[in-house]
Amino acid sequence: MALLFKPDVSTLSFRFRFPTSSLFNSRIIPVKLFTKQTAIAFSSLNSENEGIEESNSNEQVNNRSLSKQSSWEAKDDEGNDYLYVLGKESDNMNIAVGARAGIIDDLFTGNFLGKDSDIVFDYRQKATRSFEYLQGDYYIAPLFMDKVVCHIVKNYIAHLLNTKVPLILGIWGGKGQGKSFQTELIFRAMGVEPIIMSAGELESERAGEPGKLIRERYRTASQVVQNQGKMSCLMINDIDAGLGRFGNTQMTVNNQIVVGTLMNLSDNPTKVSIGQVWRESDITNRIPVIVTGNDFSTIYAPLIRDGRMEKFYWQPTHEDILNIVLKMYEKDGISRNEVAHIVKTFPNQALDFYGALRSRTYDQSILKWVEDGGGVNNLGKRLLRQKKDGKLPVFTPPKQTVEALLESGYSLVKEQKLIMETKLSKEYMKNIDD
Repeated sequence: MALLFKPDVSTLSFRFRFPTSSLFNSRIIPVKLFTKQTAIAFSSLNSENEGIEESNSNEQVNNRSLSKQSSWEAKDDEGNDYLYVLGKESDNMNIAVGARAGIIDDLFTGNFLGKDSDIVFDYRQKATRSFEYLQGDYYIAPLFMDKVVCHIVKNYIAHLLNTKVPLILGIWGGKGQGKSFQTELIFRAMGVEPIIMSAGELESERAGEPGKLIRERYRTASQVVQNQGKMSCLMINDIDAGLGRFGNTQMTVNNQIVVGTLMNLSDNPTKVSIGQVWRESDITNRIPVIVTGNDFSTIYAPLIRDGRMEKFYWQPTHEDILNIVLKMYEKDGISRNEVAHIVKTFPNQALDFYGALRSRTYDQSILKWVEDGGGVNNLGKRLLRQKKDGKLPVFTPPKQTVEALLESGYSLVKEQKLIMETKLSKEYMKNIDD
């Protein structure tokens, strides 16, 4: 069998010619090439037979190039191969794709886990926070709303303002005063889709992980703005619990890196690296950051300086407390005068105290519901096997009255006093003072 190569630049094909015999009929079979390199390789095998004609064809093939818009030959702003740099920067281990039909070959998708078994799809969907659970109307303190709205808007139009705009808004104040909840209500009213972190994510057994997590969440919020066309922000709740120094607590490497990361974000809000090779064209949208806490004096002082963080002390006024509690009890038919009487009876209490009053009134109704469901002994089976054993009894919420709420309030105050007055640790270690 003789191999004759006939380069055809327009179609990039080659041909096989089989000798005439009893086994083969003399014919030419065209076979399409997959790459230019393959055509060049085959042409070099027959250079003696083709001579000048083949040489001219090779020059035509080499002179051909893909479209300038093609990613296969694109260069970044530094002249490096775009796809190579992109792959080098990526830490994708294929966990972000999984076995999704249409992404990988169907042969490897299988039917065991289903045709679409993206193993981190749920996590990606939960990166941002939505507020479907906030049903009904709630009261937002005007002063609180003005501060948060102004901070968010200032950061989104910072490039238009001829002034320094702090990236971080620090909301601090007493415990249980509704700092986080009021902020979430404002997010819902503004249509902001934030990414919310807690102090528990600011420490890890792996050095540098919390700092990287903050940068990743910041960039994710930037992608929400760019890809979804929604406002977003990064919120860290109870930041002083994760970064604050209390007594002789130890400063860890992660604490230092988190503080340094937040300081760097404040100084360079549009240049945020998560470990990839740096490129000047990688610009991140400026994303406002909101943190809450109880005592910012425990945080590293350079982080909370005025150029980086704008501080807002939140202490609701008596009028704010009345309006918030009234909205809380509105569906229960409690009037404004009755709310005022409850607040006057329990002064100097945090807002979450008045929410706990209502929760405590449900105790007797829940115990009655347990008895109607077969008692304590059968409770586990009824709760876990309700589909098989029948529906659970209908729960009837209690009717809220001022007397029931006051009774719950006195019970809660009694528990508060017991905690403050009873020092069990001294009882257990009473011989230490002797």
